[in-house]
Amino acid sequence: MTTTTTAGTTKVYRVYIKATPQAIWDAITKPEWTQKYGYQGIAEYDLRPGGRYRALAIEEHQQAGMPEVPVEGEVVEVDPPFKLVQTWRPTWLDEPATRLTYEIAEQHNGVTSLTVTHELAGAPQTLAQVNGEIESAGGGWAEVLSDLKSLLETGRSLYA
Repeated sequence: MTTTTTAGTTKVYRVYIKATPQAIWDAITKPEWTQKYGYQGIAEYDLRPGGRYRALAIEEHQQAGMPEVPVEGEVVEVDPPFKLVQTWRPTWLDEPATRLTYEIAEQHNGVTSLTVTHELAGAPQTLAQVNGEIESAGGGWAEVLSDLKSLLETGRSLYA
């Protein structure tokens, strides 16, 4: 995985996965996939501009104090299976929504790149969360994307 920081508050993560663009798209947007990696929450997308996005916390995280809907947002742009732009706001933080872009590009030999760009200006607490800087809050995007890659390439989460 390559992680690049630009402009201080824009984070760009790129990972190369031995999977099709459609498989990666499905893993990002379909609840039956999102519950298998990362924070294992169910993602609910209304995949149209202006559509709602919600991530639902698993029971274990709710018992630890996480709200039932820890992240919410709105779909801005959809071009399946190549691009998804949305807003992204942790509901427990008093910060504005940030902008999250997934770009999926087929390479060669069955490899596809996934680039996640998270624009975090004006949201320093969200920035710390997605960077994995908050103790006991997980590893942020780096951990989530590593787990996604593992799941798609091996059929198993890093934590299975």
